[in-house]
Amino acid sequence: MIDKRGEKMESFKVSSRLNSLPPYIFAKLEQMKAEYMEKHSDVIDLGVGDPDFPTQSNIVEAMKTQLENPENHRYPSFKGELELRKKISWWYKTNYNVDLDPEKEILILIGSKEGIAHIPLAFVNEGDYALVPDPGYPAYLTSILLAGGKPYTMPLRKENKFLPDLNDIPEDILGKTRLMYLNYPNNPTSALANSKLFSEIVSIAEKHSIVVCHDFAYSQIVFDNEKPVSFLSVPGAKNIGVEFHSFSKTYAMTGWRIGFVAGNSQVIAALSKLKSCIDSGVFKAVQYACIEGLTGQRKDLDRMLNEYSKRRDILAAGLKDLGWEFDIPKATYYFWVRIPGRFKMKSIEFSELLLKEKGLIVTPGIGFGQNGEGYLRISINLSIPKIEEAIYRLRNYDSI
Repeated sequence: MIDKRGEKMESFKVSSRLNSLPPYIFAKLEQMKAEYMEKHSDVIDLGVGDPDFPTQSNIVEAMKTQLENPENHRYPSFKGELELRKKISWWYKTNYNVDLDPEKEILILIGSKEGIAHIPLAFVNEGDYALVPDPGYPAYLTSILLAGGKPYTMPLRKENKFLPDLNDIPEDILGKTRLMYLNYPNNPTSALANSKLFSEIVSIAEKHSIVVCHDFAYSQIVFDNEKPVSFLSVPGAKNIGVEFHSFSKTYAMTGWRIGFVAGNSQVIAALSKLKSCIDSGVFKAVQYACIEGLTGQRKDLDRMLNEYSKRRDILAAGLKDLGWEFDIPKATYYFWVRIPGRFKMKSIEFSELLLKEKGLIVTPGIGFGQNGEGYLRISINLSIPKIEEAIYRLRNYDSI
């Protein structure tokens, strides 16, 4: 930096809080992609977590109508519009047989990530522990660090079906824990949880007064007639926990930035109080458009899921033919693939190699935590011809 006299000044120092964050590997991937695309145009992005479908047509039409209403141009409620919260309550009862008070047990968010990132600020004090799945969505870990908490990782291993082993958590750690993150259907492993695990978590959380935060963003991205378990549907869950939802995945609305959290009224009230100091809510027109998503026809959603299912089967067949190790996902749009043993390299190195030599972008497992090392996350958010081309390039990996 240069001052008014033209003399060099000392650079600004960022906070120790910011310095505590691990490197954001997805920023590095973006840089790698940009550098590659300066010289090549044939990149195939298998790393993206953004649906490649347009937002469902009934929601877009509803949004056009709502934009014309000048009442929607004013500040929204901090909690979210009551009409939307009532429809969410209806949706929960219809889909999961869970009763929710729309006044006290539902809060609208600027995307589920916003609520996930802010909730530790409402419950975690300096030095408190929080339980974080590893591998897991990076926002869990970083939000705990920003709140001054101490993350305690829960390894998700293949031999345990990528579920946390609760017996591995020391009793003294549980006694100092204020918050736990869970995420099923899981990103990045695509694993599903069961009621037994959730019931065990409820017992532990009740004993130690732990706030349980279940990220249910992929609840509707499922195949083979699976129906993921809602954490709130387990007896006692509402006493200690909340569940985060996103309109992004279900309705291909990633850019619209809207989600919600439901569950324990005390937790909802605390997060609502925090948010009232940080933001001014979600644009009303978006909220009313989402009502159409919850209550309208499912034809666009079903069409999207059918296409995802076809893509999944094509990629699974191709990877199986290559001899790569993975479980066929029953939910989410991700494959969690072990790096073939013949490649003696770390996941970030292997990802760089695939980009430089094959023009393929995959997400290195290390980006989701130490227990993600040795794996790649591969997405099916691109067309079938692109997936087939990616498989073709991988078949010729002897040249790598």
